[in-house]
Amino acid sequence: MIYTIVKYGDPVLEKRAEPVTVFDDELKKLVDDMFESMYAAHGVGLAAPQIGISRRLAVIDVTFKEDPEAKLVLANPEIIHSEGRHSQKEGCLSIPDFRENVSRPRKVTIRAQDVNGKFYEKTGEELLARAFLHETDHLNGKLYMSHLSALKRDLMKRKIRKLMKAGEW
Repeated sequence: MIYTIVKYGDPVLEKRAEPVTVFDDELKKLVDDMFESMYAAHGVGLAAPQIGISRRLAVIDVTFKEDPEAKLVLANPEIIHSEGRHSQKEGCLSIPDFRENVSRPRKVTIRAQDVNGKFYEKTGEELLARAFLHETDHLNGKLYMSHLSALKRDLMKRKIRKLMKAGEW
């Protein structure tokens, strides 16, 4: 099932998501649906709040289906190490048509649980590190615009409000 992506302005995107506590077939189905929804929206990561579900769950595939082994499920992820800096344009499925330069750590290690509840650690660099941070931010109720200067963030919000008013959001 392909879920509709929740857009900026929906309160679910700005609150801390609830931990995943049950690892069952229902969760596996949700994870499959999240991958399907992410691919349909042409993304490389998707957090459960982005489909209106306040759970600490995200999926990532920075290869966009090229390498089935690269698909990652992050349940209850935590950033346990980061280093370096890397700046590049970043976008978000919940803030369509906006991309801004965001500086983030270049290398990141996460600790998370897989779809069966098994803990694991994984280190990613550049795009994968950015995806770990971006999706973990979603689970903490933060959007990438919070990493922008106050001026850029304000300009983005004004443009979005204008789109909302025009019924184009």
